[in-house]
Amino acid sequence: MPQQTLAEGSFEQYRKPTRRERFLDEMTRVVPWADLVAAIEPVYPKAEGAGRPPVGVERLLRLHCLQQWFTLSDPAVEEALYDSRAMRQFVSMDLGREPVPDETTICKFRHLLEAHQLGAQLVARIGEHLATHGLQVNQGTIVDATIISAPRSTKNRTKERDPEMHQTKKGTQWYFSMKAHIGVDSQTTLIHSVAATAANVHDSQVLPELLHGQETRVWGDAAYSGQREVIQQHAPKAKSFIQAKAYRYRSLSEEERARNRTKSKIRAKVEHAFLVIKRIFGWANVRYRGLAKNTHWLQISCGLANLYVARRRLLAGV
Repeated sequence: MPQQTLAEGSFEQYRKPTRRERFLDEMTRVVPWADLVAAIEPVYPKAEGAGRPPVGVERLLRLHCLQQWFTLSDPAVEEALYDSRAMRQFVSMDLGREPVPDETTICKFRHLLEAHQLGAQLVARIGEHLATHGLQVNQGTIVDATIISAPRSTKNRTKERDPEMHQTKKGTQWYFSMKAHIGVDSQTTLIHSVAATAANVHDSQVLPELLHGQETRVWGDAAYSGQREVIQQHAPKAKSFIQAKAYRYRSLSEEERARNRTKSKIRAKVEHAFLVIKRIFGWANVRYRGLAKNTHWLQISCGLANLYVARRRLLAGV
């Protein structure tokens, strides 16, 4: 690493590391940067002619991760780098030698990832990295979906809401949103399958996309009731532990309620993944218009969430 200039040097005698610095240091050590860069490099522009050379792939990938972790837009992450020394150190950037990449460069990199659908490839690379450290997918899967809210306002250029988002009712509340569907390993609580749909798509319709096929047990809430045949078709060895559902003229018996409580002790693990994505990473609202861009964002969020959940075990292995 090159020697720091006076612009990045620190002369603060009593300074101590912040939570942000500790978090970024941990993620620097657990993210498989070389594997992720190798997936992007084949489609990344090469330096040609006498023009300005392109910014390094790893540096832009680290910027993209900052956007994921701290809910930053393209112009916001540019300003954050000028403002935060911890973020500059994470990106290996010295303002004494070079400026921060502008928001246009950051935006073009994100569009490059979306255009080549690299989100799924990056998640797969992260999964392979976790498997080499003993954190592989086992034989139990928990499936669930969550609502990611979209803007209701029509005060925009087109004077209309996002046509790819729809309304859904949860309890007595209506939401205009998309849905994030995930399949989580029942032992490691790592996400192995992800899908995104409009909010009006029923959870059970996405069930086949959330199973890897080698399950022996499948857990889910009552939204997936009546899907035994689908589970048997896509995971022949699996036994269904979907929660029993009550109906208007048929309430659950005490025995069924007791079984549901037992199933919920396992099924509740899926909420840990949603906690990381929606609360820690702050992805409770959609970032862009359209399902394609938000699906790409969701895929990378799930991959980074797996690294966040497994970071203690990865660091212990290191």
